[in-house]
Amino acid sequence: MNTASDAHKEALLENLKAVISHSEELLRMGYGEGEEKGQELRERMQERIRQAKTDLGRLQDSALSKVRAAGQATDAFVHDNPWQSTGIAVGVGLLLGLLLARR
Repeated sequence: MNTASDAHKEALLENLKAVISHSEELLRMGYGEGEEKGQELRERMQERIRQAKTDLGRLQDSALSKVRAAGQATDAFVHDNPWQSTGIAVGVGLLLGLLLARR
């Protein structure tokens, strides 16, 4: 379940990066320099893009730190409780085997 969720989050991040990139490109190609309203709109868009990039970076950093913490916690548990970890793995394997055998 987490793998699917992680895949969706990764796809969302990639889509957001693409939207930001395309928006920047449109701004470069867009409005005439002499138009005051166009220049004002361009500045607001650029500020929002900068903010989106900052937010995206924070989201990415937060996700990475959570993944690292979960990995470290799992590693510590397995090292501190090798027999319990083995028992859990055997139990999960047995349950999966029984479920698959019924099909």
